[in-house]
Amino acid sequence: MVKMVIPFFVAAIMLVFISSCDSTRVYEEYHSIPEPGWHKDSVSVFEVLITDTLQNHNLLVNVRNSISYKYSNLWLFIEIEQPGGTFANDTFELSLADPMGKWLGEGFGGLKTRQVVYRRNVYFPRRGTYRIQIRQGMREEILEGINDIGFRVEKIH
Repeated sequence: MVKMVIPFFVAAIMLVFISSCDSTRVYEEYHSIPEPGWHKDSVSVFEVLITDTLQNHNLLVNVRNSISYKYSNLWLFIEIEQPGGTFANDTFELSLADPMGKWLGEGFGGLKTRQVVYRRNVYFPRRGTYRIQIRQGMREEILEGINDIGFRVEKIH
């Protein structure tokens, strides 16, 4: 019994240590894109609770793509709804590969992860839940090769 408890205890401490290393993260979440691909009408919704209206933040978009993805970029339609119903709409382009076709994301094998700053030095004027909606803006009805879409909010130090 003691032999089982010690590895569990060590793993729990390592998990706390690893997660505490990212002191700037306020929010980060990924949503998987179901097979066969990302439908043009499919929306990924991220609900971000903001409690600190004095601190400015960076907003980042995270993408995991397969190396079989047939484009070098990804266009996104992003909508941010503030508490109280004020909306901001934006179109955002991410480069996933350089002009020579080399993937810019990190990762081994057939999956690459890319994190890109969407907006810098953002001020959240109200406390509450901000609703971020992301849709793919490519011309494909069903976009293949995007595995996950994520959103991150981090404090600026």
